[in-house]
This record gives sequence, C-alpha cells and structure tokens, in this order.
Amino acid sequence: MRKPFILRLLSSLDSKQWLALGVFLALTLVAVPLLHLAVPEDSAFHVSTYAITLIGKIMCYALVAVAMDLIWGYGGILSLGHGLFFALGGYAFGMYLMRQIGRDGSYQSDLPDFMVFLDWKELPWFWVGSDSFGWVAFLVMAVPALVAFVFGYFAFRSRIKGVYFSIITQALTYAAMLLFFRNETGFGGNNGFTDFKRILGYGITTSEMRLVLFGLTALALAATLIFAAWLVKSKFGRVLTAIRDAESRVMFIGYNPLWYKLTIWTISAVLCGIAGALYVPQVGIINPSEMSPGNSIEIAIWVAVGGRGTLIGPIIGAFVVNLAKSWFTVSFPEYWLFFLGLLFIVVTLMLPQGLVGLWKKVMDKKGAAA
Repeated sequence: MRKPFILRLLSSLDSKQWLALGVFLALTLVAVPLLHLAVPEDSAFHVSTYAITLIGKIMCYALVAVAMDLIWGYGGILSLGHGLFFALGGYAFGMYLMRQIGRDGSYQSDLPDFMVFLDWKELPWFWVGSDSFGWVAFLVMAVPALVAFVFGYFAFRSRIKGVYFSIITQALTYAAMLLFFRNETGFGGNNGFTDFKRILGYGITTSEMRLVLFGLTALALAATLIFAAWLVKSKFGRVLTAIRDAESRVMFIGYNPLWYKLTIWTISAVLCGIAGALYVPQVGIINPSEMSPGNSIEIAIWVAVGGRGTLIGPIIGAFVVNLAKSWFTVSFPEYWLFFLGLLFIVVTLMLPQGLVGLWKKVMDKKGAAA
C-alpha cells in the first residue's frame, strides 16, 4: 500500500537531519531576532544589521546551490547560466518594489525614477499589474519557469549535453545580461532597480522587516531542502539519477529522458527565481551584473566545494565560499579571485566529493579504527 504523501515527505529526512533542521530554524527564527532586538548594540552578543543582511544573502545563495545540485548532482546537467533565473526572479520582484516607491522617488512621479529620467510617458505593457504583490509573486516563479522550459525543451530534445550544454547556458545568460544593460528594455539599464522604500506598505529598512525577510529566507531554504530530499528519493529522483549514470540504458527500458531532464531543469529555475526574489529586498538592489557568467560559475563552485549530489553539501559550500569572500574582499580584495580559482582547483583535484565527502572519509576512518 502506498504511503500518504505527508508520511513520505516526513521520511525524506532521518531523525538526525530533522534535529539539525530544527536547530537551524530555532537559531534563525528565534535566537537571531532576540539577539538583534533585545541585546544592546554595544554587547558582544548583539547581532548587527550587517550580519543579518549578510547571512540572509548567503541563505539565498544556499537556496540557489540546492537548485543547482538537483540538476548537476542528481541529473548530471552542469549549468553555467543559473544566474539568469536568479536575476529574473529578482527583477520580477524588483518591479513590485519600484512601484511601491510611489511618489517618494526623486522625481515625485508615479513612474519609476529611471523612466522619468528617460522621458517615458507611461509604463511598458509588461509592467502592467506590477503593483500587485500576488501577480508579482506569480511572475517570480512563472518567468524563470517559462524561460527554462522553452530553452530546456529545445536543448534536451536535441540531445545537447556535457560541455556543449554548459557553454550554451553561459551564452544565454551573457546575452540576457547585455539585453538588460540597454535602457530601452525597461529594466533600469546598467543601474537596475534600487532605492526601495516599502513592501506591502511596511518600511523595507526597518529592523522588523529585515527580520521578517531573514525568517522567510530561512523557511524557504528549509522547505526547499525537505522538498529536494523527498524528490530525489522518489521514483522520479531514482529515474533521474539513472539517466545521469546511464542515459542510453534508461531509454532502452522505455523511459524518455527529455521530460525528466526538462522537469528538474524547470523546477531548479523556479527555486532560483524564488531565491532572487528574497535576495533583492535584503540587499536593496538588482542590476544586470547578477546575470554575469562569473556569478553562474560561482554557483557551480559552491556545489563542488560542498559536495554535489548531497543536498546539504551545496549549502555548506555556499556559506564557506561566501563567508570567505566577505572576509577576503575586505582584507585582501586584490587576491579574492586568485583564492577562488585555487579553491576550485584544490577541490577538483583533492576533494572530488567536496567537504561532505571529506567528512564522510574522516568518520569512516574513525569507525574503522574503533
């Protein structure tokens, strides 16, 4: 007899994993808000606004890393263009944030400031409804999903794979970046969207709103991890892994890899769009640089460093790399890219299974010694 869905979802993580997830949610939803609001700023235990923004941003990156792990770690599809879907979700929600500025902008117009500066007289057609939170929440998921579905359908139907697929995805995000840099596209050109004021009528820079966004990001990351764990352990996930390991054999026994690849590719894009929407109000800006090929390559590095095909590994990788980046870019800004390149080389040559794989080896040696 088939188990109910809720039981299958709960069984996707073991007791230790549920405990770790509970500790994570307790820290992010209870401990951090208390240490930020209740502890004086001059105390060593106070969590600063900078720390909340930084950790919230990295949690968005961790969500993207899990999305990448679904297609690369379990589907064998290496994308070097996932920054595009992240940025599309950010731009979709950024449109709403720009409309929420209202007449508080520099030009005191109902149009966003950049449109007034460019002497636009009315909103473009694709901005219609952007003042509706519900409609924009739909666009955050629908736009990346549509772009991913159309691109993925033709790419997977043509049996493009391996390095060729990676190059095409990089070309796609680079082309989109060049498009969004143009002022006439209606997305703010090279400056993008910034100077946000409020969400749903509440000030975006208040401590309470920052904590709400921080908490929502933590919940989204936890929900994504649970969903991903259930997905990879389901029949769909097992077939997807089989396609990764031996696609021709899977086709021989009657499965069509196209729809499995396309489904996981689209799901991954949607998760990236959600991460982008959570990212933009926390950092206060979105511009075409988020689509740069370098950003997409970094996503792959997070997954490789943490350990692909593990789900928790990409989260660890996102935190390790981005915390190191925050420290290096302040202390040794000219050496950051050298460090990133060295890290990728070391992981590729010495830690092919990432930090999670290293941890497993250490624990196995301890168990054998005991």
